[in-house]
Amino acid sequence: MSTNIQKLIAKNIPNIPNFPIKGVQFKDLTPILAKPKILKIVINELVKKVKKMKIDYIVAPETRGYFFGIPLAQKLHIPFIPVRKKGKLPRPTISVTENIEYSKVSLEIHRDDIKPNARVLIVDDLLATGGTIKAIIKLIRLLKAKPVGALVVVELPELNGAKQLNSLGILVDAMIKLPGK
Repeated sequence: MSTNIQKLIAKNIPNIPNFPIKGVQFKDLTPILAKPKILKIVINELVKKVKKMKIDYIVAPETRGYFFGIPLAQKLHIPFIPVRKKGKLPRPTISVTENIEYSKVSLEIHRDDIKPNARVLIVDDLLATGGTIKAIIKLIRLLKAKPVGALVVVELPELNGAKQLNSLGILVDAMIKLPGK
C-alpha cells in the first residue's frame, strides 16, 4: 500500500483523548464510514492483503469490526460470521471472557456457524492490547476451526497486541500503525 493511502487513512482517524475512560486515546474510525471514497479505498486495500489467502470465513467482533469485515467478506464471496457480546445471539452459542484494554468482555459465537477445520480470518478496526482478538481466537479454536490470521485497519504497536497474538501463533496484518498515546 502506498504511503499516500496510509496518510489519507490516518488523516481521517481523529484521536479522542480520555474516551471512554480517562487516559485512553481513542482512535475514531467512524469518519472513514462517512466518506464513501475513502471507505472504498480501505476495503480494496484489505482485499489486496488477503486475496491470495485460502479463507473459508471472516469473523469480526461487534460493532466496529463489522464495518470492515462485512464488505470484505462480500467482496471475497465468503461467509461473514458475527461475534457478539454475551446474550445477543439467538441460537446456541459458545462464549469466552477476556481482559481487553480497560475492562473484561464476554464474547459469543453461534455453535453451528463455522465448520470444523475451516480456515478463519479475524477482521477488526483496531488492534490495541489484543484482548478482543484473543477471545475470538479462543472461540474459533473451541469450534475446532483454524484461525489463519488477524487483519486490522489500525494497529497501536506500543500496546503490544500483535506480540500477544503472535505468541498464540497468529500473524497480524495492519493497514497502518498509529501511536496509541
